[in-house]
Amino acid sequence: MDNAQAAPTLFERIIARQIPAQIVYEDEGYIAVRDIAPKAPVHLLVIPKQLSTRLDEIGNEAQMGRLWLTAIKVARLHLADYRLIVNVGAGGGQEVFHTHIHVLGGWDEGSAVGFGQ
Repeated sequence: MDNAQAAPTLFERIIARQIPAQIVYEDEGYIAVRDIAPKAPVHLLVIPKQLSTRLDEIGNEAQMGRLWLTAIKVARLHLADYRLIVNVGAGGGQEVFHTHIHVLGGWDEGSAVGFGQ
């Protein structure tokens, strides 16, 4: 591998089927998987196949819209009520530097907790 080329992200390796994941949705532009360290009874990750390291790097309105619409579609396939969360940058809690949206839900009514608790 060329030193100038970054190693693939965890999510790129999932997309390439180099490491296993519980895939719950996939289309030509996105993949959704179960989080391996869930913070809710249902915790899914919606991941664009095209790499951007953080949400604010997506400058194309259509791409941004498709990302959010896909996250909503995935959420509705699995949950009646849900929370969508994006962590942007290390200071915002981002741990994998490949843009993704967390879909959380499945709590009993009124028992949802804050993210990360």
